[in-house]
Amino acid sequence: MSAHDLVIRGGTVLDGTGAAARTADVAVDGDRVVAVGVVGGRGAQEIDADGALVLPGFVDIHAHYDGQATWDNHLAPSSWQGVTTVVMGNCGVGFAPVRPADHDRLIELMEGVEDIPGAALHEGLSWEWQSFGEYLEAVDRIPHDIDVGAQVPHGAVRLNVMGERGAQREPATPEEIEQMAALAAEGVAAGALGFTTSRTMNHRTSRGEPTPTLTASADELVGIARALGGLGRGVLQVVSDHMNTDEEFATFRRMVAESGRPLSFSLVQSPFEPEGYRTVLDRIDAARADGLAITAQVGTRAVGLLFGLQCTLHPFLSNPVFAEIASLPVPEQARIMADDGFKARVLEAAGGDKVRKLGGGLIGRFDAMYELGDPPDYEADASQSIAARAAREGRSVEDFVYDLLIADQGRTLLYLPALNFAGGNLDAVGEMLAHPHTVPGLGDGGAHVGTICDGSFPTTLLTLWGRDRNHCRLDLAYLVRQHCWDTARTVGLEDRGVLAPGYRADVNVVDFDHLRARRPEVRYDLPAGGRRLLQRADGYLHTVVAGEETYRGGEPTGALPGRLVRGPQPAPA
Repeated sequence: MSAHDLVIRGGTVLDGTGAAARTADVAVDGDRVVAVGVVGGRGAQEIDADGALVLPGFVDIHAHYDGQATWDNHLAPSSWQGVTTVVMGNCGVGFAPVRPADHDRLIELMEGVEDIPGAALHEGLSWEWQSFGEYLEAVDRIPHDIDVGAQVPHGAVRLNVMGERGAQREPATPEEIEQMAALAAEGVAAGALGFTTSRTMNHRTSRGEPTPTLTASADELVGIARALGGLGRGVLQVVSDHMNTDEEFATFRRMVAESGRPLSFSLVQSPFEPEGYRTVLDRIDAARADGLAITAQVGTRAVGLLFGLQCTLHPFLSNPVFAEIASLPVPEQARIMADDGFKARVLEAAGGDKVRKLGGGLIGRFDAMYELGDPPDYEADASQSIAARAAREGRSVEDFVYDLLIADQGRTLLYLPALNFAGGNLDAVGEMLAHPHTVPGLGDGGAHVGTICDGSFPTTLLTLWGRDRNHCRLDLAYLVRQHCWDTARTVGLEDRGVLAPGYRADVNVVDFDHLRARRPEVRYDLPAGGRRLLQRADGYLHTVVAGEETYRGGEPTGALPGRLVRGPQPAPA
């Protein structure tokens, strides 16, 4: 008779606390770790981890599977990257609470902010809910390959209470603030992990309108935060353009001070203010010194845009000659574009520098754009830019990038690191990751499906910062703690992120020498045949969720132990 359900034997354990690596066995019974050390008894299932790292599962606190979680068992790409728990409902967008009349408006909001096809959402969403609690029930009915936590989105709450006035960003009355606070508290009481809002001009609906929450007053935000304080549970999450201004940061200090609830927000290095993130880190230090639990969520690499014939954007998207074939399948586009006559027409219509203006300025930034290989290089040298390569060949960038795009049947991807790359490197990211009051976030799994594919941030965290970088590497035990225990505690999930008796049996067995993210690929597997960018990884030998092996060698085992996480979870006694 077996002594344990599962024993992971002889691996190099990084337990998630930041402690040094040690060789140990990990024994699991049910969904809990029961022993870490020398385990004598056999397991009903044994995993040989000799030569491999054994880590807690990653807890990704910034994802957008709000629609997908209601129809899809597999929350890829996150579940392919060692993630065992995701938290969605970020950035103030989601699908509950909702009145039937607002279905289309919430889809337009999600489609615009998170680049998730509206057609896929219209077909995939069942809308079998109105309250946030009913939405949680719908998510809970679907078994998943990873655990899922949800948060109450401010955009949905504001539309629910204020209707068109909320959509037009009109000021809320005291009575409306009270109603919004009640809805947020109702959602958290039903099992939401917290409340989220957006205050950035980068977020717009699919109609190009600013989000309903953009200009919400400090009184509105503080009033909602107080409602969570009254419950004594729930976290606050914010994305804002103005974290380095006195007024904005003062609002967030008030939210924390008057509610007693912790707050996290997105922090990136802007190319327009490359040193601004340091000002924000100083503000966080000051808030912490005053006893305010404020944390920054930071990326593990640049936030980059992907361009290609398969993507939402590419350099010839607005070209009138390309428009003749834009509706054709990508392989057919590439075949036609290979014709010299067609190419000449496209380049003539582009008119040289005109390409830089078509489709927006970023599409023409060939000096900052790179071909994304396999494996991807997310910190490529400037000498590898499209402009530099074209110059070396004595060709115009338009001519060069045209041929690049049609290679491999149109599957070429171009990468433009837009944020966290102001100096042409990732040094600012390393500085942010090393700060004591930051956690990894911003991977946006499930979102930006045609322009960004950053769900592999956990893999990049370990490989780039713990192994591959020539300078400014960070301690591997620290990195594991950051994306396991630290992220879990940031959202109140204190039962996971650590390999120790009593904690959740969420585990990764990793071939660290061969761990790498692959080049993203495009699939058309969303509802209504919607397109999305996905990214696999090599090196995850085994992933275990709640004691069940969900992935072996990167392939699903068929086990679906992932469930909705309802509310904060206490640490083991």
